[in-house]
Order: sequence, then C-alpha cells, then structure tokens
Amino acid sequence: MKSIASAVVPRSPKGSYRMYSRQRQQLITQRVGTQGSVSVADLAEHFDVSPETIRRDLAALEGAGQLERTHGGAVAPSGHAERSLAARTQEHRSAKTAIARLAAEYLPSSGGSIIIDAGSTTAHLVARMPVSTLTGRGALSVYTDSAPIAAELASANTSQLYLFGGMVRGITGALVGSNTVDTIRKTRVDVAFIGTNGISAERGLTTPDPAEAAVKSAMVASARKVVVLADESKYSVDHVVQFASLGSVDVLVGNAPPPSSLASALDTADVEVVFP
Repeated sequence: MKSIASAVVPRSPKGSYRMYSRQRQQLITQRVGTQGSVSVADLAEHFDVSPETIRRDLAALEGAGQLERTHGGAVAPSGHAERSLAARTQEHRSAKTAIARLAAEYLPSSGGSIIIDAGSTTAHLVARMPVSTLTGRGALSVYTDSAPIAAELASANTSQLYLFGGMVRGITGALVGSNTVDTIRKTRVDVAFIGTNGISAERGLTTPDPAEAAVKSAMVASARKVVVLADESKYSVDHVVQFASLGSVDVLVGNAPPPSSLASALDTADVEVVFP
C-alpha cells in the first residue's frame, strides 16, 4: 500500500484568532457527531479557552445548523446523530449487496483508475471487485480515503493501491484534513464511487461532518465520472453539510426507485438512475 500524503491537523499561530476559531468549531462539530453531545466545561478544558469562548462557538454552530445547544452544552441536530461505521455495516446488508453488484458494472476497463470513498456501501463494492481488476498486468489504480477499505484491498494484494493521507476519523475510518483535500485535488481518476448520508432534491448530496464533506467534494471534482451508491434509507434525507449538487453526479446506484420528487430532480440533472 502506498501513502501519497500524510497530514496532521494544523494549529494556528498565536494571535491568529479567526483561523483558530474556525478550526476549533470544526473539531467541536466532529466531536458532537462522534459523541452525540458535548459540554461547555469539557470543551473549554480541552481547547484551553474560556467557557464564554465555547458558548460563542456553540452559538455560531447552532446558527449554521450543525448542532443544538442545551443547558451547559450541545447535542447533534435532531435526527442527524452520526452512526458508527460498525453499526452501519450491519444495516441494509441485502440492499448494499445489490447496489454493489450493479455498481461493479461501472468499473473502468484494464488500466483505469478509480476512487473508492469511505463507507459501508462502498465497502460492499470492494468485496465484489474481481481479483483480475486488482492484480497483475492492467490492474486498476485504486485510490481511497478509507483506512478499513485500504486494509481490505491490501490483504487482496492489490497492485496499485493508494491511500490518501490524513487524520483518521474513528467513527467512519475516513481520512480527513487539509492535506487530504489538497492531495485529492491533484488527482484525476476515471471513476469515483461515492457514498453519501443523504440525497435530496433540494440540496443534493449531504453528510453530517464538515471535514468529510470537504474530502467528498474534492473526490467528486477529481473524477471524470461520479457514481453514487445509496440505499433507499438515504433518499430524500438532508444532513447538515452539502458536498455535491445533483448536477455533479453521473450515476445513482440504489436498491429501489427514488420517490417522485427526488426522481424528478435527478431526471432534470440528467443523472442515470440504476436499481434492480
């Protein structure tokens, strides 16, 4: 396995409050997504700032719809607490298997290049990739932002495997950070297989975490063809952060037809919709 970048989250120099505030708020959002709730006291101690500073951060994040303030802290927005990769792996397994089978039809021919996004549905695609596409002459060049997916591909002796470097989000196993995004922006692949937490007519593709949204957005922009894998539980679901419009998508692979409003929006955006 080749790592084409490594990253740590940069810390702003003293006196650069604006940059540090933005970074701190991003980390607060990640913590809310992972833990479901946070307290002002714990955050103030963790970031070594005053409780008043944390309260201002929480107010700004609530205004952006990224959390809901409570007495003494904050919680994830109603109905949008992020579930762990382990939990999601056990959900909708037959649907994800069906999606992976159809998505495999979009693997490029010999010598092509792909991105496989982090997620439980994209992991099913990896399990269905023929050995002939991964090893030997003409093997695909496979790029991923997922530590678990990279490990699985490495165990299959994938010839051309590249892991985007960065900080690993424990809840999803995805690599994130500014270096991750910068590296992806310098990459150009034939097909990107992208997962999403929600897909709606109004806001396109959405996810709970800003850091993962930045990575997903970069992957969408880096591909000649974008194939989104989403089971019907993601249809008409809208999370906090948008990372791509429907117009950025070439193919949606699902396990069932989308509801009428979403189907109409997909048709208007000229998205090919595939389901069993």
